[in-house]
Amino acid sequence: MDTKLILVEGLPGFGKSMTAKLIYDSLMERNIDAELYLEGDLHHPADYDGVACFTREQYEDLLLHSGGLKEAIKDFIQVKDRHYFLPYEIMKLRLNRQFPDPLMSKVFEHDIYELPFERNKELIANKWEEFVQEYSFANKIVIFECCFIQNPVTIGMVKYNKPKENVLAYVLKLANIIEKLNPVLIYVEQDDLEFSFEKAVQERPKAWSDGFVDYYTNQGFGKEQKYIGKGGALAVLKERQKIEAEIYDRLSMTKFKVNNSNYELQRYQKLLNKRLSSL
Repeated sequence: MDTKLILVEGLPGFGKSMTAKLIYDSLMERNIDAELYLEGDLHHPADYDGVACFTREQYEDLLLHSGGLKEAIKDFIQVKDRHYFLPYEIMKLRLNRQFPDPLMSKVFEHDIYELPFERNKELIANKWEEFVQEYSFANKIVIFECCFIQNPVTIGMVKYNKPKENVLAYVLKLANIIEKLNPVLIYVEQDDLEFSFEKAVQERPKAWSDGFVDYYTNQGFGKEQKYIGKGGALAVLKERQKIEAEIYDRLSMTKFKVNNSNYELQRYQKLLNKRLSSL
């Protein structure tokens, strides 16, 4: 298999995590060394989850307001190219300690996915470049779930309501960075978006659906369109689906779509294996 990176994309509830896991299992069964990174992985080599970024001045101000966590923050801070990165979610896990609310608010406003669009794009692109440099000569295949298309579209369209061309340019920039890894994009489809979304809502904790609806309707595109509630979130998803379809068409890398509408695991696994074996 002449690739070092497999990207799994699709909308919420379409089966991205399951697809990524099945691909990983298939590679391991064929004695192909692989690494799998799912959405939300705090140790993701090409993305930031639960990481805040500060300038020197912002970092010094954070320390002034960090109270008893000042020394711990100093221990966890990572300085790169005059940026001060704080992996605050990893820090909380390792210390088994929550941040006081005022401090957490101060940290979260500098979360990389809360930063302005262009700033986010710059930092994420730099992270992908670091990943490519590290893995270019590795004898393994890395599988990423949803950070390649979903994250740029979410922050670009959903959060900031940026023009479609800006969002497309973000993804194409990442595509250019990873070109030397000969990436393969696998896009998971469903025939009925509304059914799949409702299925996800019913199967996942209420906190997930509440947070999803809030994120999709109270900022950016959804807020501009005055969408509300679950129906409003679904309307934003439909727009996101259109943009992702256009992005998929514009990408020149090796790619294929897989349909998971029937949720039939064995049949779906056979389909994936067949497509993978042809690469």
